[in-house]
Amino acid sequence: MQSASTRRGCKKGAEESELTPEEMKEKQGIGLSRGGKNTKIHALCDGLGNPIRLIFTCGEVSDSKQGVPLLDGFDLSDSAVLGDKAFGSTEILTYIRSNGGTVVIPPKSNTVNPWDCDYNHYKERHLVECFFNKLKHFRRVATRYDKLLSMFMAFTYLACIMIWLK
Repeated sequence: MQSASTRRGCKKGAEESELTPEEMKEKQGIGLSRGGKNTKIHALCDGLGNPIRLIFTCGEVSDSKQGVPLLDGFDLSDSAVLGDKAFGSTEILTYIRSNGGTVVIPPKSNTVNPWDCDYNHYKERHLVECFFNKLKHFRRVATRYDKLLSMFMAFTYLACIMIWLK
């Protein structure tokens, strides 16, 4: 006996079978990194640890490539931009300094020309880590059960709204 969708001429998964593997990877947003298959969430937070902008990438994408898109469009004058060592690329540093911001990003240990970092101010970066901890309390975000990136993004934004409302 045929199902109702088969009788109507609908093919299950017809839309997905027409996609190339690269298009499917982009649609799902899952990439392979050292820790396995995952999706990275790059976050920009304010001084209280509330999320301002999120960027989702596949697991193998470098953090340093997302620094400028995260900061783009914000007024950085008279503000300190805190980030971990992964955001210590010359492109990000020049972008912050050219927009009037103060860089509070420590240099990597293998940097040829290390710069000074205010490590007392750098301690405030824990607010971003606390945001990710709050985000992981939402099990659907922490486990990434959603197949499509669009659904994962939607629930992550909903979780961010809940964090803002608390």
